[in-house]
Amino acid sequence: MTTVRPRARRAATSPVPAFRLTELGVYGFDRHETTILAALVTEDPLLLVGRSGTGKTFLLNTLSEALGLEHRHYNASLISFDDLVGFPYPDEAHSTVRFLETPATVWGAESVLIDELSRCKPEHQNRLFSLVHERRLQGLPLERLRYRWAAMNPCTSDQGGVEDYSGSEALDPALADRFALVVTAADWGELTAAQQQAIVAPSGEGRVTPRNDSLCAALVAWRSRFLEQANACPPLVTSYVTTVVNALNGAGVRISPRRARLLARSLVGATIVAGRATSTVFRSVLECSLPHSTWGQTVESAVVAAAHRAAWEASRETTGAWIHGFLAEGSLQRKLELLLDRCTDPDEGSQAVAQLIANERPERAAAFAFATYPAALAGQLPIGAEGVNDLAKVAVPLFDAEGEISWQERLAEQGTSHPSIAQIAKVLAPLRDGRLNRARQFLRACLLRGIGVRAGTTLEQELDACVNLIRDRGLAGERP
Repeated sequence: MTTVRPRARRAATSPVPAFRLTELGVYGFDRHETTILAALVTEDPLLLVGRSGTGKTFLLNTLSEALGLEHRHYNASLISFDDLVGFPYPDEAHSTVRFLETPATVWGAESVLIDELSRCKPEHQNRLFSLVHERRLQGLPLERLRYRWAAMNPCTSDQGGVEDYSGSEALDPALADRFALVVTAADWGELTAAQQQAIVAPSGEGRVTPRNDSLCAALVAWRSRFLEQANACPPLVTSYVTTVVNALNGAGVRISPRRARLLARSLVGATIVAGRATSTVFRSVLECSLPHSTWGQTVESAVVAAAHRAAWEASRETTGAWIHGFLAEGSLQRKLELLLDRCTDPDEGSQAVAQLIANERPERAAAFAFATYPAALAGQLPIGAEGVNDLAKVAVPLFDAEGEISWQERLAEQGTSHPSIAQIAKVLAPLRDGRLNRARQFLRACLLRGIGVRAGTTLEQELDACVNLIRDRGLAGERP
């Protein structure tokens, strides 16, 4: 067995997605990266706002290429409605109208980017309304369409600095309110030196981004979890949304009931992408859920900050109850899911871990610690230093599984093996590869440390489920 020694815990960092936009050659969107990826998860409309040359169009076209989507890119200032739907003609019975499709029409699209949205003629804005809101045109469903994206420069009433985007007019508030997220692209002065250097590298100009299997796989997993949680929204999210919407409406910033629901969907998606709920993630999503600037209304940042603080504190007061469910849950995998999905305070996380270790049977506490400690050591679990230390006390001796075992045998039964070895062999027999190695390490370590294992096959299955959950969420740390 490999001898290991515990290492100092790494400094905790803000949660980051399992996938980074920099892998696609996209830079400058770090602040709202989780929010942008959340829009892919929810499949709700996304609008990017920013000065010319800030990478809005590049980001959205790159995402469509990386996801392998059938994509349409339209310039709203130039497009005619026939460009979207094709040339109309009656069917053979002259009972209905069909549309002659071309490679440019929208009918087969999986993603649509409407560029220069704020330069669109008012009558076209009205026609785009059903596309953005309902995935329909001319009353007909766009059955393959998943993503509705748009980009625009600041509207005339919201411009500053030396640039004047003549013709970039305020959006119809009804249309703007259909975009779940409105993300502002960073300009040059807001980028880090590393981002600036990456952007000016000339090698990527004109390159088509290949399909990115890592992003596609992450999105499938995120989307599956989102659909589950959307039907049973976490109390943290509902508490936060109701409080923050009431606070903003009370401050004169109108938030419609529909936008409140979109905010909740975006928060669920962002929490899944980030791997945990934090104040930073919620604040970013809130900021991007206010479309008011697109129709010329200024929302003071101090008002948003105060509403967020009040909502975050109120929601945290209601979340401590998750620990009771955590301790009552019989499945180790479900316990881990509750820790990852419901814990928003590292101190609460440490409290839950301490109570689990104290109250669970020793072999189950050992399995939980063995599965989670590498991620905890890497700062990937929502627990504090005390929780990491509690896991270390149980897990590190299991990773350092060297020693001798002894047992007593009767004189008439000389040459027998330890009674638990045969049981371990039965558990290991059907396993293969990495799972086999992990189970062998864990079960033999339990034997060496005097931890009795009941129902070894079931325990190994729970251990494997926890390890897979951590891996699927991109939280796996290095083995200590």
